[in-house]
Amino acid sequence: MKRAALVVALLVLCTGADAEPTPVPSFGHVVVVVFENKARSAVLGNRAAPAFNAFARRGAVLSGYRGVAHPSLPNYLALVSGSTHGVKTDCTSCVVDARSLADALEANGLTWKAYAEGLPRPGWNGPSAGRYAKKHVPFLYFHDILGSTRRRRNVVPLSQLSPKRLPAFALVVPNMCHDMHDCPVSVGDSWLRRFLPPLLRVPRTVVFVTFDEAYDRGNGVPALALGPLVRPGSHFRPAMTHYGLLRTIEDGLDLPRLGRSARVGPVNGIWKQGTAAAH
Repeated sequence: MKRAALVVALLVLCTGADAEPTPVPSFGHVVVVVFENKARSAVLGNRAAPAFNAFARRGAVLSGYRGVAHPSLPNYLALVSGSTHGVKTDCTSCVVDARSLADALEANGLTWKAYAEGLPRPGWNGPSAGRYAKKHVPFLYFHDILGSTRRRRNVVPLSQLSPKRLPAFALVVPNMCHDMHDCPVSVGDSWLRRFLPPLLRVPRTVVFVTFDEAYDRGNGVPALALGPLVRPGSHFRPAMTHYGLLRTIEDGLDLPRLGRSARVGPVNGIWKQGTAAAH
């Protein structure tokens, strides 16, 4: 028995195997890019999405990712606050009186912005403009943001995003064509190929690319984790939802738990060795 234990210990030392997966590292910046309404099989392995699949090989695939509801808006609210707050439609005048990721970030002295493609001007609260849709910008539904001109100005046109001036948290919302809602997968894939590479060179930055929902059995969506902190070719296979992504963001930025993120675990096992940091 002792000999067997010694052999196991030597194998662990020789292979560098860890007893536990590498935990969530300390993030310098988090960028979340949200696409629309595609099942995993519509993107992963699809020849119409060469860029998405190339990025998947360079980073990690979150292969158990699912949306939490239908239609779009409840999923976006869940992602930034840990709850759908009873919203069951894509309403444009409804208001949520609850804490969001923006509150947690500001309370910890951290910055945030939502970058929405096609938004007419910073802080604009209209329902739609061209291919821009408010229903995909969840921060504009929270009472304490809507009531503050200063905080609404953190919701800005995508053209203002600069890899050299990233906030601690950035939500990126492509327009209704580039997010694959109104246009083919190939169009959104080409947009991602142009947009993403500069962000992947920013130190201590993680980029999550996901979809809000999928109208298939199980609501399973494609999702990736990318950037210098992520181990290339890795997979996180357990079932997870937007709540798990929120929990991962909270752990990486040392933030308190919001809503249902407190009931789930973070994404682990995909991070490079030596990136973990105590919080």
